This record gives sequence, structure tokens and C-alpha cells, in this order.
Amino acid sequence: MKNRSAAAWALLKTAIFTIVVPGMVGVLIPAWLLSNAGIPDVLPPLSWHWIGVLPLLGGACVYFWCAWDFAVKGLGTPAPIDMPRKLVADGLYRFVRNPMYVGVGCVILGQAILFGSRAVLIYGVGFWMLANLFVIFCEEPTLRRKFGAEYEEYVQRVPRWLPRPPG
Repeated sequence: MKNRSAAAWALLKTAIFTIVVPGMVGVLIPAWLLSNAGIPDVLPPLSWHWIGVLPLLGGACVYFWCAWDFAVKGLGTPAPIDMPRKLVADGLYRFVRNPMYVGVGCVILGQAILFGSRAVLIYGVGFWMLANLFVIFCEEPTLRRKFGAEYEEYVQRVPRWLPRPPG
């Protein structure tokens, strides 16, 4: 029962964090860029721009799946100040160590494609660079201190960003 209430509380905090941080980074800032984009920003209309819906929706699904795992399995949130109490190394975390960032990046990329926006594409590249720096210099050292050998073994087994080919 204690784990159930901890998971419920973590889900509530995760929902709040999701609205504030990924909501701003993945939705509000791209929307602002799109609303301020003049004609020069917009790429020529292409019949395949609708394909941007795939990374947009796929990225959102990845983020929500991982956020659920953080709350239910890790008993924490994606917020760096309230990280999971248990290392989450299954689900999408079996393939890459940072699927939430990948998910948000895909949401941004999907919007850049869907709306044909150079500004959102450039913003997405900037997001990716900052996320990588944050992961390397802040998140990973914190996880090493918190989870020790368990995290080190996980790092050896699972790549940071791109899944390893099978075999």
C-alpha cells in the first residue's frame, strides 16, 4: 500500500513537472517560434510535411511511457530535484539511457517538419546540444553518486542516445 501511495504521489508530481518543463520546452517555445515566424522562416510547402506527425506523436508517447515508469517503478519524477528512488533500467530504458530527452527532441523535430519551420529546427538542435551537456555534466555524475555500481553496470550495458544494433 505504501508503494501505491508513493507511486500516486509521484504521478501527480510528474504531471505537474510535465506541464511546466517538457510542456514549455516541447510545446510552448516551438509554438512561440511558429507564431513569430515570418514568411522567410517557413520552408516551401511540401506535400510530405504531414509526416512530422509521426515523430511528434511518437516522441510524446516515449516521454509519457518513461514518465510513467519513473513514477510507478522508480517512485520519483523526471524533475532533477525529485529523481526516482530506484534506478529505472527497463522499459525504454533498456535501449537508451535517456529516452525522455529523445522523446522531447522528437516532438520538437516533428513540429519543425510538420510546420516546415527552420526556427523550430534550429531550436531543436540547440535543445539536443543542451540536453547532451546537461546529461554529461550534471545528470550522469548525480546518478553515479546516487546508484553507484548499479548505475555503472547500466552505463556499460546501455548506450546514452542511440540503441546498439542487435547481436
